[in-house]
Formats: sequence, structure tokens, C-alpha cells
Amino acid sequence: MLDLKTILIVTLATACLQAIVWIFAWRAWRHLYELKFLAAGFVAMAAGVALMLVRGGQPEEWAIIMPNTIIKVGLVLLAEGLARFLGQPRYSWIGVSLLVAHVAGWSLLVAVDPDNIAARIHASTLFTVIIMSVMCLGLARDRMQPAVLRWATIAVLAEYMLASIVQSVLEIGLPADFQSAPVLADRNAWYLLQGALFLIALFACLLFMVSSRLSVDLREKNERLSAEVLERRRLESHLNASLETERALREEQADLMRIVSHEFRTPLAIIRNAADMIGLVGNRSPEATRERLAGIDEALDRLFALIDRFMADDRERTYRPEATPISAVIGGVRRHFAMTGAGDRLEIAAERDMTILADAEMLVTVLINLVDNGLKYSPDHCPVRVTIREERAGLAIAVRDEGIGIPEDQRARVGRRFFRASNAATIAGTGLGIYSARRLLAYHGGTVDFEPHGEGGTAAIVHIPLRGDREFQPVCEGMTA
Repeated sequence: MLDLKTILIVTLATACLQAIVWIFAWRAWRHLYELKFLAAGFVAMAAGVALMLVRGGQPEEWAIIMPNTIIKVGLVLLAEGLARFLGQPRYSWIGVSLLVAHVAGWSLLVAVDPDNIAARIHASTLFTVIIMSVMCLGLARDRMQPAVLRWATIAVLAEYMLASIVQSVLEIGLPADFQSAPVLADRNAWYLLQGALFLIALFACLLFMVSSRLSVDLREKNERLSAEVLERRRLESHLNASLETERALREEQADLMRIVSHEFRTPLAIIRNAADMIGLVGNRSPEATRERLAGIDEALDRLFALIDRFMADDRERTYRPEATPISAVIGGVRRHFAMTGAGDRLEIAAERDMTILADAEMLVTVLINLVDNGLKYSPDHCPVRVTIREERAGLAIAVRDEGIGIPEDQRARVGRRFFRASNAATIAGTGLGIYSARRLLAYHGGTVDFEPHGEGGTAAIVHIPLRGDREFQPVCEGMTA
């Protein structure tokens, strides 16, 4: 036989276990702060049931009011926690108002007619129906939890509200001396029993809701983590691109310094050679002295021009194309090698003089580097021939020598920075002359290719395309220098 005390013990054990579970759940997932309201609600219910167990057969007024009030506080806390958990309006004022009305109503009923249990049951039923209706409203509005779970919880709440209403109806029709069935020794025992079952069902529904919420949170965290990983990869790629750009700029700056330092050697060599000649000739040949001083002056002008153009911060000043006669380019090349004492080994021929759009100083430097290479790798008695002709697509300049040549398997690598062919190891050089020529030709959109010439010699073929719609302008026919 299930008497009232036995059912109260079962209800107390159920509420205590559920309170412990929710306390641990709240401690485990602190970001779900709403769980502390659920834990407090079950603790309050367990405390109320415990007070019911310890009161005597003829309890005082406070012993009747306090346990029921504490249980009602637990129900309000459950409604508050559920509303916060679902992110729905909480209507806390309804719970507080009902608690005040409950304490006042029960105090009045116990004081006026302490044996009228039916009136207190009706008041509790009204309290329960209002609070649980608010909980059902929040569940119906929610769209975060699975629909099946929400409606299952609403069904559990509706069942308890229906049981409370049935109890009130029965209290109205039953006589005061009604005897309960043998299974339930007290007429209120069946209500408390289904209340214990209600707590178990509500606990399961809330637990599934928390599990669903954690799954959603985990999925959102994974999505945010994936998005963050993608963003970090994008930033890493951007950073790598920036570092690569910076590295390329540093490399370009270093290349420019190498090229400039290489080109400085040319006017400095002229100055040294001219100074040596002046020291040898002295006052014996004023004409030779004046010629050497003029060469020094021209070399210094070129040196200052290199500093002004290649060392300036304004990169646009580096390349300065203008209408340039081919004869001016040839003259600059011839003067250079005349000052170095190698002018008698240089042969230059052009089909005709013409004016092209180019950077004269760069073009002169390109030809000087190519000719200087030919002279360096050729026997002292062998000439270097330069031929200039007009092509359909631009200008072609061929620099041919009769030197040691370039091994066929290494020809494609000529022009790389610091590269020197295997057969040139015994001849002094830096491997920057051809590299510098290619870099300067790149400003013009030009190229240089190397082909075998004669028996062991090399032909460096320069191609400079036309710029825009500007065409070559002939000056005179059949010019030869």
C-alpha cells in the first residue's frame, strides 16, 4: 500500500537527485547560466517536500504554509530558468505576484478555516495552471529547440495542469469522510505520485533541451572555428604575399645596387686610364692631355648621371625615353672604347641612321657591356663587330666576337645573375655584365639572345621593339662608322 509518507519520500529522493544533476550541469557549463535557475528550482522543491515529511500530524499554521510556498518558489524558478534558457520573455512579475497572492491567500485560509483543505487545493491549482501556461507559451514561441521536444514538454506540462484541475474537481464533489482505495491510503496520494512522475518527465525533457543546445553551440563553435581557420589562412596567404613582395623589392634593390656598382666601374676605368695617360704624356702633348681631360669630364658626367638616376628615390626617373639618333648611341660607344684603348678593335656598321624612342644612356650601357664581354673573351688581335639594322618589328643589334664561345648546354643560362660559363673560369669577371644588359633592355621591352658565331665565337643579338605607333625616322642612308 502506498501511503502519503512513502510517496513523499520517493518525491523527495527524485527532487534531490535532479537538483544534484542540475547543480553539476551548471558547474560544468557555466556559459549556460540559466541552469542555475533550474538547479535552484529543484532544490526548492526538494526542501519543500522535506519540510512536509518532518511536520507532525497536527502541524502549526507556518508548517502548512511554508512547505507549499517553498514548492511554489521552486516552480517559479523553473519557469524563470526555462524562459531564460529559451531566450523568451520571462514575465517574472507574474511569478512574484502569484507568490505574494499564495502566501496571503493560504495564510488567510489557514487562519479562518484550517480544516478546509479543498480551498487550499483550488488556490494551488490556479497557481500551477498560470505558471505552467506561461511555460507552455515560451515553448510554443521557441524556434531553437526541435519541434518534437518542445511539444513533448508542453504535453508533460499540460498533463500536470490537467491532473491539478481534476484534483480540484474531485475535491468539490467528494465528501469530507471519503475513504481512498486500498492502493493509495490517502486521497491526495495519487496526486503526489503523478507529481513525482511529472518531475521525472520534466527533468528528461529539460535534459534533452540542454543536450540539443550544447549540440547547436558545438556546431556553431565548429563553424566559427572553420571560418577563423579560413580567415587565418587568408591572412597568412596575404602575409606571405606581402613578405614575398617585400623580398622581391629587397632583391630588386640589391640587384640595382649590383648593377650600378658594376656600371660605375666603366667610367672609373676611363678616368683611371686617362689619368695614367696624362701622367705618361705630361706636357709633351697638350692635345693628348686635352683629349684625356675631356674623356675624364665625360666619364664623370656619366658617373654623376648614374648616381642621379639609379640612386634617386623617384623610380620613374630611372627610365627616360626620348628621340635618340642611332648615330649618338654609336658615338657614345666609340668614345668609351677609345678612352679605354680598345677603340681599334671595335667595328660598328649601321644600314642607316635613324631616330628611335629609347633611353640613350641605357642603350649605350647595354652595347658597352656586350662589346666589353666580346673583347674580354676574344684574343687581343681579334675585333668585335657591331651591326645595326632595321627590322619589321623594331631594331636589331648584333655584337659578334671571335672568342671562346659559350658551351651549348649553358647558353640558356647566360644572363642570370652571377652566372659565368664553365670555360670562363680563368678570366676575371663578376657575371653581372649580361645580367645588367638584360635588365636595362627590359625597360625598352627588348631582349638579348646568344648564338654561336664562326669557330668558337659568339653573337649577341639584341631586339628592341617599336614603342606605340612611333616609327623609325631615317636621317641619312648607308651610314657606316
